Amino acid sequence: MTTLPLLLVTAAAGGALNSVAGGGSFIVFPTLMFTGTPPVMANATTAAGLWPASVSSVIGYRDSIGKDARRRALPLVVASLVGGTAGATLLLRTSDVTFVKLLPWLLLFATLVFTFGRTIGARLAKAKTAGAIAVVTATVAQLVVSTYGGYFGGGMGIMMLAIFTLLGMENIHEMNGIKNVLGALINGAAVTAFAIARLVDWRVAGTLAVGAVIGGYAGAALARRISVARVRILVLVLAWSLTIFFFGHAWLT
Repeated sequence: MTTLPLLLVTAAAGGALNSVAGGGSFIVFPTLMFTGTPPVMANATTAAGLWPASVSSVIGYRDSIGKDARRRALPLVVASLVGGTAGATLLLRTSDVTFVKLLPWLLLFATLVFTFGRTIGARLAKAKTAGAIAVVTATVAQLVVSTYGGYFGGGMGIMMLAIFTLLGMENIHEMNGIKNVLGALINGAAVTAFAIARLVDWRVAGTLAVGAVIGGYAGAALARRISVARVRILVLVLAWSLTIFFFGHAWLT
């Protein structure tokens, strides 16, 4: 019971980061591991705990998505549901020992995406991809990202923003709205699979959900006072520190 206040505060911080710059899982997931939750269960419980906050963000952006953007994103919806389920299924078949070995590399990949995602997105935006080819390319890319998201998820949102540029999307509010919808679908599909497999610690997930929702609302208000760039730097420092820590831990053990 003594860890619940810590989890509540951690989830609130994670929810706030997600609403401002992303990267909330970089705080929540390691905290669960450090408090004794097995790695695979920690990953599943993090997804379940942060999912309600992602749903609330969908509601907040519901008026930002136009009809044309919804039509173009429809193939991505299907890819997200399929990929999220596939990624969760892969996680369910991964032992704690194997996941611990993969974890430093997953964190490194997520951190690299968080670091360089905007640059990649800007370059993709300059690409001249024709209609049908763009849709197929974006759908396949979304399937891959969704599978990764169902398995681990760090940096997933930034990857999706890069994918949207292939479809010619430019309105950042619209892109964020679609990203939140697809993210909620991916995590929802994954959490459903985790719940069926009884891999979620629901007492912990409930605490995380309360903290994440509160933090998400607070983060949105805080964003008006603090530079998003500074928050992003904070997330980058945290992400790289955790990546180095887990690589060091794997090397020492």
